[in-house]
Amino acid sequence: MKLVAAAKVRRAQEAVINGRPFAETLVDFLYNINEQVQLEDVDVPLTSVRPVKKVALVVIAGDRGLCGGFNTGILKKAESRIAELKGIGLDYVVISVGKKGNSYFRRRPNIPVDRFIERESFPTAKEAQTIADDVFSLFVSEEVDKVELLYTKFVSLVKSNPVIQTLLPLSAKGEVCDVNGNCVDAKEDEYFRLTTKGGKLSVAMDTLRSSNNKREEFSPNLQFEQDPVQILDAVMPLYLNSQVLRALQESLASELAARMGAMSSATDNAVELKKTLSMAYNRERQAKITGEILEIVAGAEALQ
Repeated sequence: MKLVAAAKVRRAQEAVINGRPFAETLVDFLYNINEQVQLEDVDVPLTSVRPVKKVALVVIAGDRGLCGGFNTGILKKAESRIAELKGIGLDYVVISVGKKGNSYFRRRPNIPVDRFIERESFPTAKEAQTIADDVFSLFVSEEVDKVELLYTKFVSLVKSNPVIQTLLPLSAKGEVCDVNGNCVDAKEDEYFRLTTKGGKLSVAMDTLRSSNNKREEFSPNLQFEQDPVQILDAVMPLYLNSQVLRALQESLASELAARMGAMSSATDNAVELKKTLSMAYNRERQAKITGEILEIVAGAEALQ
């Protein structure tokens, strides 16, 4: 299972690394357009900030176990956020993604769940669009005033962090921010390559700079040939889809990395257990042989 997870994590990791620049640049692009059209009194529902009375929590968990504390970590993060919202008197609703999360929330009828969504084996734009459509309808109909993504951010093969990202309304900073307004954009990506060294599986690490380090402001004299409302209406669904797809990819890469680590630990423990049992067996076998030899010697001496 370690080798299977190792083969899959490479593909998931590449999807995360390749998808981050597009998602982050799209957020920056939308922010700059939104800044330009503020003077034109354009009403864009997905960017409207209103008093928060109810929050939608999109919780992305895994489909399978045997991955260490991956599922436990994100579900604890969700429980902590729910308790925090209750503490400040806000309503909430959960959109659960993944079999482990679905079974967890089904066992807790006191937590309101808008929808249970099954994950595919590998994240696709179609799967992300299903979640984005549900989020869009909740926010535009004003059933919720804020949408937050809870997923596990992929950092490295040995580290992943459960994070809370504000999905809607669009961040005022032009960044992907957490619930406290802190940027969660990746400044540098650690890229891991699986190689062989001395006949054994090893990991080589490279560092990639994020495109966020060289952002440029739009010209204040920028003019739109099309109606700004049409531009934003066309781009905002793409923004939702890209952010949800990014979260799904990050979560899958974190899950596979956690499974690879868990299976590696299980293998090491099995090798150690085999070594311990072999030593115990050899001691017992040697003790039995020694006892039989002593009986033979004692019997021979008794006959003399």
